[in-house]
Amino acid sequence: MAEFSPLRRLLKVVHPEAIPWPGTAFYNVISETNVFQRHYKLIAKDIINYCSEGAILDVGTGPGWLLVKLYRESPKLRMVGLDASPAMVDKARKNMAIVRLSDVVEIEEGEASHMPFADSSFDIVVSTGSVHHWKEPIACLNDIYRVLKQGGYALLYDFVSDTPRSVIEKSKREFGRFKILFLWLHTFEEPFYTCKDFEWLAHSSLFEEGRTRFVGLFYCLILKKGTAKD
Repeated sequence: MAEFSPLRRLLKVVHPEAIPWPGTAFYNVISETNVFQRHYKLIAKDIINYCSEGAILDVGTGPGWLLVKLYRESPKLRMVGLDASPAMVDKARKNMAIVRLSDVVEIEEGEASHMPFADSSFDIVVSTGSVHHWKEPIACLNDIYRVLKQGGYALLYDFVSDTPRSVIEKSKREFGRFKILFLWLHTFEEPFYTCKDFEWLAHSSLFEEGRTRFVGLFYCLILKKGTAKD
């Protein structure tokens, strides 16, 4: 079972699952910075290794920039973004209109624990930087399992509070020392999981097991929905 320090337990309680306005406007500005955009591109390239066509769902899509990067990597994907914040959904839809992808990318409002999609709707489900927001993470993972097709992957990317120094130093060389310092400091004021606790999520869900690795500064939990033969 995941264990938090008293401070992180408090952060988990008070931290909003859905970012309200005006936080959405601030987050949109931050997400447009170079270091965020380069990580979105890095993550998009990683996702394409698992699925380059079919239907993809981005849970906690925020401003929607990952979906833009995914479209540029693989236009064959049918892309859907989901976010629990009405203000963020509105911001994401406006961003899609700005980059002229409104007819390509679908943005829906809904909670990760009760998603408005039919069973086995998606070939792959991804999430970037939103797992630590979830109040009921196991319920969210189980609903991701539900909407995934058999044999499909769930790729969950998030910061962790105990990122190894070797990963931080490598990212500093690739992205710049001050930019990475800003992201690293971010892990102290939000209820991010430790590496161990992030991995624990898989074992407590319908997925039962998963693999992990770093993609840039993001820790990635790789989950697969077994086929009937598994």
